[in-house]
Amino acid sequence: MDVGLFDFDLPKNLIAAHPASPRDRARLLDVSDAAALTDRLVRDLPDVLRPGDVMISNDTRVIPARLRGKRGAASVEVTLHKQQGLGDWHAFARPAKKLKIGDILVIAGDFQAEIIAKGDAGEVGLRFSLHGAALIGALQKHGIMPLPPYIRRDKTGDDRDREDYQTIFARRDGAVAAPTAGLHFTDRLLNALDERGVIRKTLTLHVGAGTFLPVSARHTEDHKMHAEWGEITPEVADEVNQARRAGGRLLCIGTTSLRLIESAAQDDGVILPFRGETDIFITPGYRFKAADMLMTNFHLPRSTLFMLVGAFSGLQRMRAAYAHAIAEKYRFYSYGDACLLARSE
Repeated sequence: MDVGLFDFDLPKNLIAAHPASPRDRARLLDVSDAAALTDRLVRDLPDVLRPGDVMISNDTRVIPARLRGKRGAASVEVTLHKQQGLGDWHAFARPAKKLKIGDILVIAGDFQAEIIAKGDAGEVGLRFSLHGAALIGALQKHGIMPLPPYIRRDKTGDDRDREDYQTIFARRDGAVAAPTAGLHFTDRLLNALDERGVIRKTLTLHVGAGTFLPVSARHTEDHKMHAEWGEITPEVADEVNQARRAGGRLLCIGTTSLRLIESAAQDDGVILPFRGETDIFITPGYRFKAADMLMTNFHLPRSTLFMLVGAFSGLQRMRAAYAHAIAEKYRFYSYGDACLLARSE
């Protein structure tokens, strides 16, 4: 498909710089009724769900993946995007052109990384002097939260983002971008969902930086997705399958949850346990196997995520929803508002 089909104009003043406070006061555009668009708040979510519906969210935890260091006298910034081993990561480097395999990037006196590979578009392979829990500790001490480029911060970051850019579900370190639909949830909202009889489960997909990038190819067939690591445990797969057999709808919180669910689902809709990498790329024409509903933020033009929502609810429907959101001044992107979608038949 022509990538231009997924383009639209967005006023820059609608790009959110900080999340709503409290988080569940973010706006929610309900697109789940094919006959109407309804303006709600995220805290209204229990009202549109039914007892027995199952909600699955992503429990990945964002690590402070932006690092500033020195190669000799030159300053270099790297953003980690995919772990390859205990101490090895793929990263995007700036500037990358002069970096050579074997160069040492010094981040702190006891924390450094060797360049072990070079790729296209500024990508490098890093081998850190620390690994495991020690590496995570060093990232927490020296790293900056890896916000998307449309959220403006100075070079040292904003300490508020260490909490703001983390979901209430975050448990497992490994993401370098937040599963942003999960940013809207609060203890109050989770309690209301429990009282409504909604079944809540989690999976893990360690979100990579490539997920949110605009597509540079002219045709969707020429775009290659970055692979991301995920896991659905046998217990979660079994409980979700039981809920769906009993008539419950499956609501995925965020495109990351939906992509892993669809990676693990069979053609008959049964979800299998999953542990490994997925590079699933969903565009219009894809036949969804398991996900019935999706709550997600408003995405970038020409992005794989806007392609996904166009596949899920119909491209014309989503273009109309986005036009409504722009006219009503919804807030867009990672810290912005959300929409609730139903799978188009």
